Amino acid sequence: MTAASLPFVAAYRPPAPVPHAAPLKPRQYIRALTDNPLTIWTQAQFEEPYVEIDGWLLGPRLIINDPDGIRHVLVDNEANYLRDDLQKRILTRTIGLGLFAAEGQAWRAQRRILAPLFAPRAVNGFLPAMAEAAAAGARRLADLPEGSVIDAAPLMSAIALDVLERTLFREGFGVPLAELSRHSNAFIEGAGGVSLLDLFRLPSWIPTLRALRAHRSRRFIGDMVDRMVAERRARLAAGAAGSGEGEIRDLLALLLDAADRETGIGLSDREVRDNVLTFIGAGHETTAGALAWTLLLLSGAPDVRAAVEAEIDSVLGTGPATAETVADLVLTRATIEEAMRLYPSAPFLGRAAVKDDVIGGRPVKAGTIVMIVPWIIHRHQRLWSDPGLFDPGRFMPGRRDSIPRYAYLPFGAGPRVCIGSVFALQEAVIVLANALRDHRFDLVEGARIEPTQRITLRARYGIPMRVSRRRSSDRQVG
Repeated sequence: MTAASLPFVAAYRPPAPVPHAAPLKPRQYIRALTDNPLTIWTQAQFEEPYVEIDGWLLGPRLIINDPDGIRHVLVDNEANYLRDDLQKRILTRTIGLGLFAAEGQAWRAQRRILAPLFAPRAVNGFLPAMAEAAAAGARRLADLPEGSVIDAAPLMSAIALDVLERTLFREGFGVPLAELSRHSNAFIEGAGGVSLLDLFRLPSWIPTLRALRAHRSRRFIGDMVDRMVAERRARLAAGAAGSGEGEIRDLLALLLDAADRETGIGLSDREVRDNVLTFIGAGHETTAGALAWTLLLLSGAPDVRAAVEAEIDSVLGTGPATAETVADLVLTRATIEEAMRLYPSAPFLGRAAVKDDVIGGRPVKAGTIVMIVPWIIHRHQRLWSDPGLFDPGRFMPGRRDSIPRYAYLPFGAGPRVCIGSVFALQEAVIVLANALRDHRFDLVEGARIEPTQRITLRARYGIPMRVSRRRSSDRQVG
């Protein structure tokens, strides 16, 4: 199926905050930034390649929407641009100093250690386990009474955690996945936003209502991770996971066994813990969020949904997902990629210039905050045709090659591009195909959908969907 032969014309404009005509006044800006940073942007920022801001609170800032400028910051001169203090503060309190948040030599060492686990060949080896988790999720849907209402976000979160448990943490988390999903969501919601303490650089130990709400979930997840690490270390010490038969080779084993080939030094207990937190917390959110937003978009575009359902029926039938069948789900994948354009899981990338530089002919002084905002870039008037329109045809063969390389950043770019991007996209295609093979999801009438930025992009009031059977599901699934 080519873009020209798509049997539908996309006509759905999904919900999103409306940009302001003029910059907000200081008090309005602070209120918006601490409530939902997606609501601080102005229309000019969706139209111009560069926007300079003389920040009275956060210092001088430069918003970059030009693909060449983005390449300069993330690739050509990336060593000159480190995460800004505000972003580091939020990341450190949520996912610690794992791969996603680490910098410098610590990041390079962790990247070398983890890269083999996410190579394409290794990811293909995970496909059967991904299919098993997706099939289990589909069976749970089949057990629901016809017309049941569920929130798509925790549904997909639980399935994504099941995938992690079957692939990267093969001895399991030791807790019910629904409970882990609930605590993970509560923790990121509570700890992942911008607070007044962050803006005015006040001590992070000062209690706030948002921090208090996140405390119980932080403790639950932290205790679980500590228990996982301690139990695995005990197995290693007893020789149960040595080089012989029965060895468990998953993410946790790799973290515990690894040593930097340049220094011979392994990861510290904190680095192991923080990487586990990263993959359980922020890692699974990428896939879960993309899938939940995809269900919303398909509900609003019945013609697109019918075409995706037809492709799934044709390619998968009643058989399991394989590397070959996943590759043939072209429209299904394009729909997920369009969902990640409209609702990028990581809507903001901030960097601080270490030394003076020049970007796009503009002098950039050391200390300037350079803002690369996928939420803006993916909806920018100069980069996309009718950017507010849901149109998965953008990512079909014949059209996707026209997308500028640095105009689409769902996983970032450059040396720090998300290490799990191939894993996440394969997983998303498999899970969506299994979910849609026998079921249909319709947004509950009158539901309030409000995209909200924390560390990841979330739906403030959830995405309530009514689940119905589109055909009999009494056959084998997945």
